[in-house]
Amino acid sequence: MTAAADPGRRHPHRHAPTPADPTDAFGWGRVAALFVPHRARVAGVVLLVLASSLLGVVNPLLIQRIFDQALFGDTGLDLDRLWTLVAIMLVVALGGGVLGVLQTVQTNRLGRRVLRELRNRLYTHLQSLPLSFFAGARTGDLQSRISSDVSSAQNAVTSSLSSILSNAVTFVSALVAMLLLSWQLTLVMLVTIPLFVLATRMVGGRRERITREAQQQTAEMTVITSETLSLSGITLAKLFGQQDREIGRFTDVSDRLAVSAERQQVIGQAFFTVVQTFLGATPILVYLAAGYALNGGTELTAGTIVAFTTLQNRLFFPVARMLETFVELQSSRALFGRIFSYLDIRSDIVEADEPVDLAPEAVRGVVEFDHAHFHYPDSELATITDLDVTARPGQLIAFVGPSGAGKSTVLQLVARLYDVDDGAVRIDGHDLRDLSFATLARSVGFVTQESYLFAGTLRDNIRYGRPDATDEEVRAAAEMAAIHDRILEFADGYDTVVGERGFRLSGGERQRIAIARVLLSDPKVLVLDEATSALDTASERRIQEALSTLVSGRTTLAVAHRLSTIQAADVIHVIDHGRVIESGSHEELLAAGGAYRGLYDEQFGGGEVETHCADGVVLADGSLQRPDGVVPRALRRTPAA
Repeated sequence: MTAAADPGRRHPHRHAPTPADPTDAFGWGRVAALFVPHRARVAGVVLLVLASSLLGVVNPLLIQRIFDQALFGDTGLDLDRLWTLVAIMLVVALGGGVLGVLQTVQTNRLGRRVLRELRNRLYTHLQSLPLSFFAGARTGDLQSRISSDVSSAQNAVTSSLSSILSNAVTFVSALVAMLLLSWQLTLVMLVTIPLFVLATRMVGGRRERITREAQQQTAEMTVITSETLSLSGITLAKLFGQQDREIGRFTDVSDRLAVSAERQQVIGQAFFTVVQTFLGATPILVYLAAGYALNGGTELTAGTIVAFTTLQNRLFFPVARMLETFVELQSSRALFGRIFSYLDIRSDIVEADEPVDLAPEAVRGVVEFDHAHFHYPDSELATITDLDVTARPGQLIAFVGPSGAGKSTVLQLVARLYDVDDGAVRIDGHDLRDLSFATLARSVGFVTQESYLFAGTLRDNIRYGRPDATDEEVRAAAEMAAIHDRILEFADGYDTVVGERGFRLSGGERQRIAIARVLLSDPKVLVLDEATSALDTASERRIQEALSTLVSGRTTLAVAHRLSTIQAADVIHVIDHGRVIESGSHEELLAAGGAYRGLYDEQFGGGEVETHCADGVVLADGSLQRPDGVVPRALRRTPAA
C-alpha cells in the first residue's frame, strides 16, 4: 500500500509545533515526578531535615533547666548540673551543625541531579523537533530555557522544597515545646501569627511580581545578545550602521533589569524589616502576658520565660521562611511552566515504532517521489504538487526553476527534514517514514547552500559525520572536495581552528569543507542544494570534476541556480509553483525552447557571458577556453540550439 492510499499518513491541517501556554503546562505533580527516580536520596534528605529540625528545639528546653535548676534552683547555684547541661547544649549545637551541613550538601546534590536530568531531557527533546519548529523559534529564547530557566528552577528546588519541610517541622516542634512550657503564653504568640502572615504576604506578593518581571527581562537580554553578538548579527549591524540602535535596545532592557533588581532589593529589605519588627515586638507581649499571668497566680519561672522567648524565634522565622519560600515557588511555577511547555511539544517527524534498519551495503540508493504533495505548516498553499520522479544509482538528477518554486523543498523531503502530506518518498522501495533515523543519516548526504561549521578544527568539522574516520580518510575527502591544498597552507593544517561558524574561512572554503564532510560519510544518495554557489569558477570546476567521479554508483540530486553546474545532469526537471513543468537533458530542454530555455537565456545572455580563471576563460555553457584556443574534451558541451 502506498502512502497515498494510507489516510493515517496524511496531514491535511498540519501546523508548526509551538510551545503551549506555560501556565497550562505547569503542574506540581510533574515537578514531583522528577524526584521519583531519586526516592532513596529524597528519603535521606527528609530524615536529615527531620533530625536537624527536631534537634533545634532541644537547647531552648535546656535553657529552662539551666535557669531553673542550675543557676536559680531551690538549693541555689549548682555548678555540676550547670556543666552537665552546658556540655549537652554544646553537643546538641555541634550535632545540629553537622546535620545542617549534611542536609545542605545532600539537598543541593539532589537538586543538581534532578535538574541536570531535566536540562538533558529538554536539550534531547529540542533535538528531536522538526525544522518547522526552529523556523519560528528564537535561538536566544531556547538558550534562556536551557540555561537560565533550568538554573533558576534548580535553585528553587534545591532550597525551597527542603526549606518547606525543615521550617514546617521546626514550627510544629517549637509550638509543641511552647505548649509544654506555658499554654497561656503560647496563645498570646499564636494571636500575633495571622498579623505576621498578612504583613509578609503583602510584601511577598509584590516581590513575586518583580521577580517574574526580572526573569522575563533576563530572557529578553539573552535573546538580544545571542542575536546581535553573533558573527552574522554584528556584521549586519555594521553593514547597515545600526550599532546605535542595537545598543539602545540592549541598554533599554539592561536599564529595566537594573530597576527590577533594585526593586527586588528594596522589597527584600522590607520583608526583612517586617520579620525583625515582629521578632523585636513579640518579646514585649510575652513579658506583659507573663506579668499578668504571675499576677493572676499562674506559676511561671524565669527559665520558662527565657526559654519561651528563645523559642519564639523558632516560631516566627520558620513562618517567614515558608512565606518567602512560597513566593520563590510561585516564581518557579513560571520557570517550570516555560520548561514543560517545550517538553510538551510533539514532533511530527517521528521514527516508526518498528523502523526498518538497513545495513550500509544493502542500500542501493533508488529515490522515488510517488505523487508527493507537501505544504509548509500553517500554510494553505501547496509547495509541492503531485511530484512523480525517480532517481537511480549513477544518475545526476537536477531541479531548476525560479526562486520560490519549491526546488530546495524537494531535496529536504529526501532527507526527511519534512514529511509529505500525501503520496510518498522512498529509498529502495522503503517509505522514508518506515526507515530508522540512523539508516537515513547513513544513506543521505546533504550539502546545503549555507554551509555551517562548528568552532573547532578543520579536521573535526570534516569528521563530524564520521567521528571514527582516520586521518587518511579525512585527507581523501578533502582532496575530493578540492580543499586539501588550501588546508595545508594554514600554519596548523588540519588542526586549524576555524572560529565561530567558520569565520576564518572564505565562503568557498567553508563550502568545500562542508562537501568534504558529506563525502567522508560516503552516502548512497548525495543531495546538493546549491552546493557550489559560494565557489569561484575555478574551484567550482574542480569540484564538478571530483563529483563526476562520485556519481558512479551513487544517486545524486542537485538544485542549482547557475545552470552551468548541472548541464551534465542525466535529467533536469524544471519546477514552477511546486510542479514539474519540463523534464529532459540540457540539450533537449534547450531545443524545446520552453521554460528552461528562458532561464538559460536570461542567465547567460544567449551564451555570451564568460568568466576569467587561472587556466583561461570559462564560457557560460561551462566549457574552458584556454589562451591557446584549445577546449579540453572533458569540458566540452554541445552547442546551444
